[in-house]
Amino acid sequence: MVISSTEILEATVDQTRLVNAGITKIPQIFILPPINNTDSSDTCETHFIFPVIDLEGINEMDRIKHKEIVDKVRDASVTWGFFQVVNHGIPIFVLDEMLRGARQFFEQDIKMKKQYYTRDIMKKVVHASNFDLYRPSIPAANWRDYILFKMSPNPPSPEEFPRPCKEILIDYSKHMMELACSLLGLLFEGLGLDRCYLKDMYCAEGLRVLALYSLACRQPELTIGTNKHSDNDFLTVLLQDHIRGLQVLHQNQWVDVPPTRGALVVNIGDLLQASFLFFSNPCTIYKIISVKHRVLANKVGPRVSVPCFFGTDSVSSSKLYGLITELLLEGNPPKYHATTVKDYREYFRKKGLDGTSALSHYKN
Repeated sequence: MVISSTEILEATVDQTRLVNAGITKIPQIFILPPINNTDSSDTCETHFIFPVIDLEGINEMDRIKHKEIVDKVRDASVTWGFFQVVNHGIPIFVLDEMLRGARQFFEQDIKMKKQYYTRDIMKKVVHASNFDLYRPSIPAANWRDYILFKMSPNPPSPEEFPRPCKEILIDYSKHMMELACSLLGLLFEGLGLDRCYLKDMYCAEGLRVLALYSLACRQPELTIGTNKHSDNDFLTVLLQDHIRGLQVLHQNQWVDVPPTRGALVVNIGDLLQASFLFFSNPCTIYKIISVKHRVLANKVGPRVSVPCFFGTDSVSSSKLYGLITELLLEGNPPKYHATTVKDYREYFRKKGLDGTSALSHYKN
């Protein structure tokens, strides 16, 4: 069948509409050019053991157990920039309900979803497919739809939430804020810093919840679910369903992140790396890393995932983020210059998910 270019562009708002049209081949807008569809690191290695950290007992008074968990969080942040956590304290029924609510939103009638579609990034609820769809550096559209909720510090009003996920979003966000503060506290402790930095840096003040939905793709080898990128926040905590697709770039090899029911995937964002990784002496302190990752398109689906991005929404603030002052050494200046969150996010949006790190823009 023939689908017009206008219909294809409209379909990027709603994958269900595109698939229900009965297409047998994915439209050109989603197809990666050959140069972008090949990667020297495209082989996926299976001999790596993706780090899993058991948080059970973290709030108890067992100092030995506490130190073991602190060390594991730090080491995973330094060597991988990614890890999974289990026994994190969030009930599994809350996780399941979040996935169910997200899926219900995307599978409702298009007329219901269209009221949330917007390319206005200042809105508190944003439904679209590719925020960088019209960037000249982006080779193709990603095979996914999304809805973004700005949950903290100023959440949407009750009437702004879609009905399928309103109640669970509020409950889920509370759980995630507590977990993020705990994880950041463990990381700061492991790096030898006082937990007060968690408050001073406002790195868990803002919470954005993103629900991603990827339908089964007939030609997954021609496209990508989400282009490789690193996150433009301090910390990301991801809930994913049972379908594989997420991969992390580790030692120049793509490594699958195995879906595990009840587990959450945690990764370091650019802004947190920017606070620690700005000098050249590798023996001075631990260097945490913000790592590139991607999501493959899949022949099975739909695949649902819910990443939570933690940062600060004080985007109008003049506060600069760069190397923590206590980590500066005489004769060993920062490799990057400091930036405000507003400037960094604006550059990230302008650049889009083009496979490069936004941090390179800030090199001295």
